[in-house]
Amino acid sequence: MGNATIKAANWNTMQEVLVREGVTRKAFSGEGATLALHVLHPGHEPKPHHHSYEQIVYIVSGKVNFHVGAEIVYLEAGGLLVVPPDVEHYAEVVGDEPVYNLDIFTPKRAEYDA
Repeated sequence: MGNATIKAANWNTMQEVLVREGVTRKAFSGEGATLALHVLHPGHEPKPHHHSYEQIVYIVSGKVNFHVGAEIVYLEAGGLLVVPPDVEHYAEVVGDEPVYNLDIFTPKRAEYDA
């Protein structure tokens, strides 16, 4: 493997970042992708946004209506979705359970790196 630097961490001891009221994030990046766990609490204010990254969504737990462009996709635990680059999107919690949303972004999101 030569002199490659190995990057490792423990998800359970990572600092959780407050994104805004009702939304937190933990993130870990390699050279080409970022893995981010977002926790969306019921009643948080959805923020429609877009970015230049492809985003693969995996719902670990909870239920969500994921708005992508003009479409709405209902996802629950085990649900997967691809958000293409530069398409406006946001998530809306369904019910009273927090949503654990694991995202993979490519290319990596350097601003998420701690």
